[in-house]
Amino acid sequence: MKYTKLPNTDIEVSKICLGTMTWGNQNTEEEAFEQMDYALEQGVNFFDTAELYPVPASAETYADTERIIGNWFQKTGNRSKVILATKIAGGGDYTKHIRTGKFNRKNITEAVEGSLQRLQTDYLDLYQLHWPDRGVNAFGVRDYPFKTATKEAENHLEILETLNDFVKDGTIKAIGLSNETPWGTMQYLEAAKAHNLARPVTIQNSYSMIHRAYEYGMSEVSMREDIGLLAYSPLAQGVLSGKYLDGKSPEGSRGNLFPRFIARYMGDGSLEAVKRYEAIANKNGITLTELSLAFVNQLPFVTSNIIGATKMSQLKENIGSIDINLSEETLKEIEAVHAAIPNPAP
Repeated sequence: MKYTKLPNTDIEVSKICLGTMTWGNQNTEEEAFEQMDYALEQGVNFFDTAELYPVPASAETYADTERIIGNWFQKTGNRSKVILATKIAGGGDYTKHIRTGKFNRKNITEAVEGSLQRLQTDYLDLYQLHWPDRGVNAFGVRDYPFKTATKEAENHLEILETLNDFVKDGTIKAIGLSNETPWGTMQYLEAAKAHNLARPVTIQNSYSMIHRAYEYGMSEVSMREDIGLLAYSPLAQGVLSGKYLDGKSPEGSRGNLFPRFIARYMGDGSLEAVKRYEAIANKNGITLTELSLAFVNQLPFVTSNIIGATKMSQLKENIGSIDINLSEETLKEIEAVHAAIPNPAP
C-alpha cells in the first residue's frame, strides 16, 4: 500500500480509501465485516462513511452503515488502526427523514454526536460536509443551476466556528468538504484564515476518467491551496468496469437495482469512451477497472481514491490497483480519448 498525509496534518492515510455506501443495503453486516478485515490486512487504513448511508437513503436504513462500522470496532478493537471519515448530510427533500434546516450549530452538533454514538468512538479523524446547502452543479447536474439556485449561501463562519470547537476539544481531528465548487471552497478557506479557525484539508468530489470536471478550477484550488481531493465514484458507479457495455445489466449490480443512480454515467458518449478505455486496458494486459483506478491513483491533486465493492473479488481488484503504474504512452492514449470525448458523464 502507498500512503500520504491529509494536507496540513500529521494524519497518514492510505492512497486507497475504503468506501462503505452499500453496507446495510446491498451488503450485510457480515459482508461489511469481511471487507473491513481484508482492507485492513492489505494496508488500507482509511475508511469513509456518512450518516446518510446506505444509499439509496431511506428513513428505514438511515445511518445503518455507521452502526455496522461501530459494531466492527466493538468486536475487533480496531478503532485505533483506522483513520475514520464521516459526513453530515446536507439539506433537501432527500434528507428530510434526517433533520430539517441548514448547516448551523444545532444541526452540526446533533449530527456529530449521533455519528459518535453509532460509530462507538469518542473521536472522528475527518468530518465532512456532505454537500452544500445551496444550489450547485453536482449529482449529475452539468451546469450551474442559476435559474433555481438559492441566492442565500451557507453561513461559512458559523459552520467553521462550530467545527473548530470540536477540533479544539479533540472530538474532530480535521475537517473537509464534499461536492463543493471552487467558489465555495475558497469561501471556507478564506473564512478560516481570517478568523484563525480550523481549515478544510480535503474535498470529496466525484472524479473518474469519464467525469474529470474537477480539473476545471478545482484541481488548481487543490494544488495551490493544499486541499486534497478524496475522489469518489472513480469507477463511475461501476460503468468503468465495463460490466454495462453492450446493454448488459448484471443481476445484483447497482445499475440493475438502482438504475437512476448510474443514469448520468450511461450516455452514448460515456459508453463509447468506456469502450475505447477498455481497448487501452486490453492492450496493456490489465483490466479496465485496474486502468481506471490506477489513472486516479497517480494524479497529483488526489490525496486518496475512494473505492467501493459489493463482492470480495471486486474489493481485491480495486485495492490491487495501487500496485499498477501506467506508462507515459498509456497516459497519452488515455488523454487522446479524453480529448475526443471530454467529460461525457456530468
